[in-house]
Amino acid sequence: MSATKGLEGIVAAESKISSIIDDTLTYVGYGIDDLTNNATFEEVVFLLWNTRLPNAEELANLKQELANNMDIPAAITDLFKSMPLNTVHPMAALRTAVSMLGAFDEEADVMDAEANYRKAIRLQAKIGTVVTTFARVRQGKEPVAPKPELGYAANFLYMLKGEEPAAIEIEAFDKALILHADHELNASTFTARVCVATLSDVYSGVTSAIGALKGPLHGGANEQVMKMLTEIGSIDKVESWVQNKLDNKEKIMGFGHRVYRGGDPRAPHLRVMSEKLTKLTGKPELYDMSVKIHDMIVEQKKLPANVDFFSASVYDSLGIEHDLFTPIFAVSRTSGWVAHILEQYANNRLIRPRAEYVGPDMQKYVPINER
Repeated sequence: MSATKGLEGIVAAESKISSIIDDTLTYVGYGIDDLTNNATFEEVVFLLWNTRLPNAEELANLKQELANNMDIPAAITDLFKSMPLNTVHPMAALRTAVSMLGAFDEEADVMDAEANYRKAIRLQAKIGTVVTTFARVRQGKEPVAPKPELGYAANFLYMLKGEEPAAIEIEAFDKALILHADHELNASTFTARVCVATLSDVYSGVTSAIGALKGPLHGGANEQVMKMLTEIGSIDKVESWVQNKLDNKEKIMGFGHRVYRGGDPRAPHLRVMSEKLTKLTGKPELYDMSVKIHDMIVEQKKLPANVDFFSASVYDSLGIEHDLFTPIFAVSRTSGWVAHILEQYANNRLIRPRAEYVGPDMQKYVPINER
């Protein structure tokens, strides 16, 4: 038995949800370009959970069910108010709140397929409200109730800022949600599947996934990209800053991907939205800086941008605080996590790999007075 570090190249499950083949990402066989250009996030949610696109009636029903379930228990708002808001990371707050949502769901431990689907809807509906409520409580503001007539992306931005977003903001955020919805057996998705393979509940699976997403090598990368852009400050400082990092062999976030070799197919969509939004908000230098950094890294390291790189300037242009970037990733990825959780339940086997032991062999116990 020989170990493979990071399980790289190991096939750990069969899935009908998403695929990455020859640098092409698909959801249930639909190309990411096709979906991003034509679908809504709600259509993608239905697709991931049902492995087919909805008809008009099914889509309308899903939108209505999501709108009807967006309210969260007052206890979660109170929980946020009790936290050390100056120091707690939003991902830690989100992880705790999603776990708490399970305590308020009477069906949390009902494990038939119909109940799990109902929990999926409730969780997808509420997670956006959880993030926006935390953001507003932290600012000393009251939460904003969702508007049933708004779509999922529009409602999130409305609950976050208290005013209805412009059409281009809704378009950009909806595309970002679609692009982040699923990504085969990434670290957080694999974590969720391992968790529920024990027949633990949906809330436990998503809570564990959030814990994995919190790490800077996974969901935290887009926040690190924005920190980089802020640190550089202006386009005239890009070249010296990047070159210094490269010369010192320091990692620059937002580039390269273990799975993609020719480039992340999601990045071009966010690049287009970054250019549009930074112009609209009077911050075109953010886009210009990003392009210059990108060109230098591609030229010297042959590493193209991944999904995190341009998503940073997109979210910043939407007026979103930088440490909320990863929780927003979680809002979108909940759709994929839930899809994998439901698929795991449908054909379950406990996930229990082996480890290659490399420690000392056949030691003998020595009494404490002889050590």
